[in-house]
Amino acid sequence: MALIPLATLFAVVIVCAACWWRLRRRSSRRQQALSAVLDAADAFEDRLRVARAEIEAVAGSDHNPVRDAMQEMLRQRLWLQQHGHAATTGQLDQVRDSIDTARARIEQQLDRIEQARAPLS
Repeated sequence: MALIPLATLFAVVIVCAACWWRLRRRSSRRQQALSAVLDAADAFEDRLRVARAEIEAVAGSDHNPVRDAMQEMLRQRLWLQQHGHAATTGQLDQVRDSIDTARARIEQQLDRIEQARAPLS
């Protein structure tokens, strides 16, 4: 008779431990995704600051893709500030992908500028 309550208690402990482990793992993945987004945003902003002067020197400040990218970064940061605490890992991954895409566009612009500056051979 004493075995039934002991077995029930053991089963409850196992279920609670499994639930705790799952929540901790999910929280860890979400924290990693949030850190990745913030790291990507920081790296992109640093790159934009460097790129701004190069692009303005060649194209002027009228149509500067860096300005547009900086505004997009500010929108992403505002979204993270307002919704980041409740965002899913999928949403965070999507934000990081959009940052990476914007960064690739700026790199492409910088490559074009470098090609334009290169002397014709």
